[in-house]
Amino acid sequence: MPEPYADQAAGLRRLFARERLRVVTFAAGSPGVGKSLLVANVAACLARQGKSVLVLDENAGRKTVVSYFGARARYDLAHVIEGEKSMPGVLLNVAPGIQALPAAGAAGRLGKLSEPQRRSLLASLCALDGPPDVILVDASPEHPLGFSPFGLAAHDAVIVMSPTPASITDAYALIKKVSLGYARRGYRVLVNGARGEREGRALFGNIARVTHGRRFARLEFAGCVPLDERLRQAAALCQPVNELYPESPAAKACRALAGELLEWQLPEEEEPGGLEQFVRRLLHFSRQIDPVAIYA
Repeated sequence: MPEPYADQAAGLRRLFARERLRVVTFAAGSPGVGKSLLVANVAACLARQGKSVLVLDENAGRKTVVSYFGARARYDLAHVIEGEKSMPGVLLNVAPGIQALPAAGAAGRLGKLSEPQRRSLLASLCALDGPPDVILVDASPEHPLGFSPFGLAAHDAVIVMSPTPASITDAYALIKKVSLGYARRGYRVLVNGARGEREGRALFGNIARVTHGRRFARLEFAGCVPLDERLRQAAALCQPVNELYPESPAAKACRALAGELLEWQLPEEEEPGGLEQFVRRLLHFSRQIDPVAIYA
């Protein structure tokens, strides 16, 4: 190929790469590992890097991504599906560059939507004012079907675990169930609350050896957020730790994770600006989820 055309093709590839939507689901085998707090802080770091972020929040209760920004959700994606609210009336602008879409009420119903409801959901999500660069899904560990359809439709699934035997066991069980039930083979593991990088990598190594040995999934190390009192203090003030304590170990870890997340390889078949593609994939997987398979 002549050099000018090669340069032009490379430029187009770079342009398309910038336009690609990145969807990452954060999941956990059990509650209490600090997943929602990490999602809020990673979203804040991405926004600081100039990315527009949409957080799909499947969780209900007091400790949600929305609550960590000091906001309160009055409505849910379910209200959009039912035609009771418009998407702008449900979306929350929780911080500059960050919107949150509460979805706890809708998460378990996606597989039961009528065709008009599916079309309405697709149109509502695809008509967002300024499509996001990144979608972060905070998946509920108490999903009525055992695992979120968002987790199957996302490009990456990050399994968050803490350095406790129960959390590690629950994370392994979740990976095994989803791998065997839905043939999702790739996961990234994020260790939250370890006493340092060495402990985080050691914990990852243990679960990775077992998983790889039984050949049902491939695990990659997403990183480690160390035990840091500043993270809790920032959360109590409804502020990102990177804003209040930028030199704290937790802030540095969240910045690193946000930066690396943007570099994770996307599937080759992913099309530029693929919000509609993601929503269609979501609706497809929501019909495929079988609670018998996921709990087996």
